[in-house]
This record gives sequence, structure tokens and C-alpha cells, in this order.
Amino acid sequence: MGYFRSKNIAIFLVIIAIYLAVDWLLKEDVISKFQEVNLMLLGINVILATSLNLIVGFTGQLALGHAGFMAIGAYVATIFTVKLGQPFVLALVAGSTAAALAGVLIGLPTLRLKGDYLAIATLGFGEIIRGLAVNIEYVGGAAGIMGIPRLTNWPWLYAMTVLTVAAIRNFLNSTHGRACLAVRENEIAAEAMGINTTYYKVLAFTTGAFFGGLAGGLYAHYFYLIQPATFSFLRSFDILVMVVLGGMGSLTGSVIAAAAITLVNALLQDLALLRMVIYAALLVAVMIFRPQGLMGNREFTLNWLRPRGGANRGTIGD
Repeated sequence: MGYFRSKNIAIFLVIIAIYLAVDWLLKEDVISKFQEVNLMLLGINVILATSLNLIVGFTGQLALGHAGFMAIGAYVATIFTVKLGQPFVLALVAGSTAAALAGVLIGLPTLRLKGDYLAIATLGFGEIIRGLAVNIEYVGGAAGIMGIPRLTNWPWLYAMTVLTVAAIRNFLNSTHGRACLAVRENEIAAEAMGINTTYYKVLAFTTGAFFGGLAGGLYAHYFYLIQPATFSFLRSFDILVMVVLGGMGSLTGSVIAAAAITLVNALLQDLALLRMVIYAALLVAVMIFRPQGLMGNREFTLNWLRPRGGANRGTIGD
């Protein structure tokens, strides 16, 4: 009991310390505007990567439509604040819920597919969402929606990022999360053990879509402008790269990979076309020397807090 109390206190103190440190640096203008933009992108990327990892890494479903959920969250949240004049928090809830409902609608018919077929179906879903946004004048068509109020700030972003990681972590440590892991390991064996595999795949898909929509709402209210092109299939591939690079089945890996890719993109910003060549070469190098990803399926641990002689369970979810 003492170990768990010490671990929870340590995690809480680290979370508070990071928030206060960054908040102070922002208020004192130690962090430049360019760095602040990348800091916000980092938080949004962490939400996207961890939510997609729940679907791909922990449930074993190859989905390529995460940008579609992000787009739904961004457009619905923007409609609530810009066109309907609703509070930001209500807009985020509405955007996330709309994305989750879309997750149910697309998940029920497509999650009976497997592998490449599911990837193609979800990729098509993302393109349908983008195509609808292009052809609906109410949301600005191809030009998108401009003049969105900047309501996403550091406290909001940090709170939502911590909430997302904590919620997914707790889900994975629950009975439902264990069922998702069983589906990933062997779907036939899971069914034989009485697990409703379709239900748990849809549940993971819907949960991931919810947080994808949350990331979209935060994105829209930081960058003033959303356009259909922002949510193309390339965006889905970017998120998938973060998941694979960090390690499929590791929340810590997703956080590290999201931070690393955001940092590399920022550092290579001035190199124009060479940026993508260097970026791709780095990814190839990591996949050659670390094909399981940076963390594999392992998590960061706080086992140093455990009294000597205790059992070593080896994950952050202990």
C-alpha cells in the first residue's frame, strides 16, 4: 500500500511540477512564440498518438482514418463556438462526442474486417469526411473556417493531455482493457474464452475516436483556421508513424515519439524540402535498428519506489 501511495504522490508531483515550470516559462517569455506553437503541437500529437495506439497497438486493429475523427472534432467544436456561441468546454465535449459517434457508426460495419481490408476501409472513411468538408458551404468548403477564437491555452492543453493519457491508461488496466489485449493477442482464442471481440473492438475504436475528436477541437481553437486539407490521409499516416516509432502497445512510447517527431520537425523547419528527406531517413534508421519501436511494448516504471523484496511487475500500470 505504501508503494502505491508513494508512486501516486510522485506522479502527481511530477505532473504539477511540469505544469508550473512551463507556465512560468511562458509568462516570463522565456519560451518564444515559435517554441510555444510547437509545445501546443506536442500536446495535440500526444493525444492523437496515445488514442490511436489504443486502437492499433493495444487492440490490434490497423486503422488509417484517425485524421477523420480529428476533423469531426475540429469542425463540430468550431461550429459550437463560432456559429452557435457556446462555451469552449461544451464545444470540446460536443466535438469529442460527435467523433465517438462516428467511431461507432464506422466501427460496427468495418471492424469485422481485418488487416489490409480494415486499413483501406478506415482510410476511405477519413477521405469521406474530408470530401464532405470540402463540399459543405456551411463549414467554409475548401477554404475552411477562419477567425476561430484562440481558446486553447497551456492550462487547457496540459489538462486535456494528462486527462487523455490517464483515461487510456486506466482503461487498459481495467477488465475491458485486458479484453482488448486478449483480442490483439489471439482473436479466435479470445472468442473461445467468451469475450465479445466485436464489442471490444468497437469500444476501443470509439474511445480512440473520442480523444481524436478532442485533439481536433484543441487544434482548431489554437490555430485560428481549419481547412479540409489539414485532415488529409497524410495526417493519419503522421499519427501512425508516431505510434509505430514509439512502440505499438506502449503509452510511454507514444508520448516519447510524439515529442521526438514534433521536435525533429521544428528543428528541420528551415531546411525546406530537405526536411522531409532527413525526416524519412531518421525514421528508416530507427526502424532498421529498433524495429519494435523506441519502447516496444514496455512502459516507464517507478519501481525504484518499491520496497526491496517486493514483486516486480514491470509496467507503469502496476
